Amino acid sequence: MRAGPVIAPASIANLGSGFDALGVALSLYLQAEARSAAQDRFVYQGEGEVASGPDNIMHQTFRAAFQSLGISPPKVEISVYNPIPLARGMGSSAAARVAAAALADEMLGGRLGLQGIFTVASGQEGHPDNVAPAVFGGFQIALAQPLLQQTLETPKTGLVFVVAAPPQPLSTAAARAALPDEVAFADAVFNLARAALWPAALSSGNLSLLKEAARDRLHQPYRLSLMPGAEGAIASALEAGALAAFVAGAGPSVAALSDAGNLEQVQKSLLNYAGDKGRVYALSIGEGVRWKAP
Repeated sequence: MRAGPVIAPASIANLGSGFDALGVALSLYLQAEARSAAQDRFVYQGEGEVASGPDNIMHQTFRAAFQSLGISPPKVEISVYNPIPLARGMGSSAAARVAAAALADEMLGGRLGLQGIFTVASGQEGHPDNVAPAVFGGFQIALAQPLLQQTLETPKTGLVFVVAAPPQPLSTAAARAALPDEVAFADAVFNLARAALWPAALSSGNLSLLKEAARDRLHQPYRLSLMPGAEGAIASALEAGALAAFVAGAGPSVAALSDAGNLEQVQKSLLNYAGDKGRVYALSIGEGVRWKAP
């Protein structure tokens, strides 16, 4: 029995103000296949180093997909090529989990569907703001309790996300640990208003609103101390004409949304933050998980 290949996109969560709620898919795709095997086996190529044992996150999610239907999972070899940087705020783990759930769904004859893939992968990932874009593509809003998602309208213009990924990773756990247990009421109100601007700006096409929509008081001020140079990089991108700029997910990457006219200047503005050993990506808005012809 074989499944795949499937591809699942990178993603950026939060988009500044939409902490643990907003996300967007990017046109950088992990690819995976699965085939029956005597024992679970994991073959990995791509960014960083990943443990090859059967307890990797893809096998965990593959098994969870079968178990969600009360079916004992088969043993499989999962082969993956992953161009998404690890621990950089670009949704590498969500892409991996979504791809694994999609492989399982193919072996299950499509009994999960996209909603089932979303449910299984979100349960394994722990929060759906990266998972929803990886499953459904484009801009997404996602809630954990109750688990649901809604696709946001995408403007029919040539928007590009410029993402500066520095060479040093930052674990999500460390970025979470930097957050306070409580925030000021005024800061919560500040973010609620700006998160609401995202769907309004996207649906209306008034993209000048996005600069304000991306401003944040809930997580970025506490995390920037873990990301030397990130605050300056955000300011530089805005000065270069970016429509919005913010920490990518939990960081340490910085993302800027640009139109075609300012793309070159925005890319140049983020080169220093990436440094000689980092990378600057220019990525269009991505599609959700999908199957490719072998």
